[in-house]
Amino acid sequence: MTYTKKPNVVIMYADDLGYGDLSCYGATRLQTPHLDGLAKSGLQFTEGYAAAATCTPSRYSLLTGTYPWRNTKAAILPGDAPLIIEPGSPTMPGMFQDAGYTTGVVGKWHLGLGRGELDWNKEIDPCPLDVGFDYSYTMAATNDRVPCVYVEGRNVDGLDPDDPIEVTYEDRPFPGMPTGRDNPELLRMMYSHGHDMSIINGVSRIGYMRGGTKALWDDETMADVFLDKAISFVKDHADKPFFLYYALHQPHVPRIPGPRFAGKSGLGPRGDVILELDWCVGQMLQCLGELGLGEDTIVIFSSDNGPVLDDGYVDQAVELAGDHRPAGQLRGGKYSMYDGGTRVPYVLSWPGTVNPGKSDALLCHIDFYASFATMLGQELSNDAALDSFDVLDALLGQSKKGRRELVTEGTQGKLVLRQGNTVYIPSYPGPAINTNVNIELGNSPRAQLYHLDGDLGQQRDVADEYPEAVAKLSSRLTEISKARGTRPGI
Repeated sequence: MTYTKKPNVVIMYADDLGYGDLSCYGATRLQTPHLDGLAKSGLQFTEGYAAAATCTPSRYSLLTGTYPWRNTKAAILPGDAPLIIEPGSPTMPGMFQDAGYTTGVVGKWHLGLGRGELDWNKEIDPCPLDVGFDYSYTMAATNDRVPCVYVEGRNVDGLDPDDPIEVTYEDRPFPGMPTGRDNPELLRMMYSHGHDMSIINGVSRIGYMRGGTKALWDDETMADVFLDKAISFVKDHADKPFFLYYALHQPHVPRIPGPRFAGKSGLGPRGDVILELDWCVGQMLQCLGELGLGEDTIVIFSSDNGPVLDDGYVDQAVELAGDHRPAGQLRGGKYSMYDGGTRVPYVLSWPGTVNPGKSDALLCHIDFYASFATMLGQELSNDAALDSFDVLDALLGQSKKGRRELVTEGTQGKLVLRQGNTVYIPSYPGPAINTNVNIELGNSPRAQLYHLDGDLGQQRDVADEYPEAVAKLSSRLTEISKARGTRPGI
C-alpha cells in the first residue's frame, strides 16, 4: 500500500540492549515505563531480529538492506576506519531523500569515516552526508574507542585548531600520554579486558589519541547531547516529512550515566544507563506529542544486537545482575550465534494507523528499506537493498506473515539460518564460550538444529534426529551465501 500522506519516521536504535532488558519484555528488576508505553501504543514484536550479533554489521544492514557478510569490511571497526558504505550507493536514507524527506542521523555511527588515514583536523570526506543523510551529529565509532569527540557534518565539533587531534590504532601510545595499562591509578573505572589504552575523562579506551582537549566529550552528558541534537532536528523539520536515525549509545560500555540516573536502578551502571535510555525515548515521544506529530510519525525502537554484562570494564554488571536476565529466555548474547545474539526488543508505533498489540511475525531490521520503499512508492534498483524484504503489512499489523527465512551473523562471518521455526547452525571451529564476556558463541564441531516451538532457549539440539533437514538447510545456506542477494526480483 502506498500512503498519500508521508509519515515521519524515527528509528531509535539502542546499543547492546537485550531481549529481556525491558519490563515490557518481561524484566522485573528494571522498569522502563516510556518504552512500555510505546509498546502499549503500538505493535510489540516477539520475533524481531538484528542482522548480526555485533554492532557495525547490524548498522550496515539497517542502512543498506544488505546482509553484512556480503561486505567483508562490515565487521567491528576501529575508530579510525574508512567509511564502509560506498558514497553514492543505494541506502535507506537516500531512498527517503528521493521520496522528499529530510534525513538525519544522531548518535553512534561506527560505519567508518573518510577513506583511510583520516586527518581529524580537516573536513571529513566522505561521511554520513555522502550516504543519504542531510544532517549528521555522531560519535565516530563507540564510546569506548577514540577519538572521543563529536562529529557534526564534516567537522569535529568544538575543535581548537591550535590543539590538533592525533589518532592511532597501532600498538604504541603517544609519548608522554598516560594509558590505562601503565597508569591505572588515574582511572575512575578499571578495565577488565582490553580497553587499556588512552585515558579520556578517567576512563581508558581502545586506541590512542592526543590533542583536541576542548572537543572531548563528557561521558555523563553524552545522553543529553545526543537527545538535544535529535530533538532539535525534529523541531527544525516538523513542517515537512523527515527521517531520523537516532542511534543511542546505551547500554554500551563504558556505562557512565548522567547524575539523575546514577545509582537509581540497583543493577549498577548498566541498569542505570538503561533507565537513562528509557528516559531519552520518553523525551523524544514527548517532543513529538508537543509538536502535534504523534499521529504523523512512525516510531520504531530496537537494538543493534543482544546483551553483554562484562564487556571490558569493571562496573559490577555481573555481580549486581542477580536474577535479571538481559537476554530473557534466550540462549547466548552479544557475539553469539544463538538467538540471544540477534533477537532483540522491536517495537513500532503509529497512533491512529497501527492498532496496538503483539505480533510473532518474523522480521529483521534489514527489511525496513524495502518496506518503507513500498510505503512511499519508491522503486528499488537492482543494486539496492539486496536482502531486504517488503514486510510492510507485518510491520503495520495488517498481517501476521513476515519473513519465511532469515540469515543472521554471529561474529567473523559465521552464519545461522532460520527457516520457519527451525534454526540451523553449521559446524564452526572455535571456542564454545567467549571467556572474556562469558557468553556462549555457538561454535561446535557438529552442526546444530533447534526447533523453537517448545524450545525458545535452544537447549535441545535435534540435529541427529533430522539429518535430512540438516542437509537441506546446509544446502540452502550455501545457496544464499553465494547469491548476489535474496530480495525477490533482483
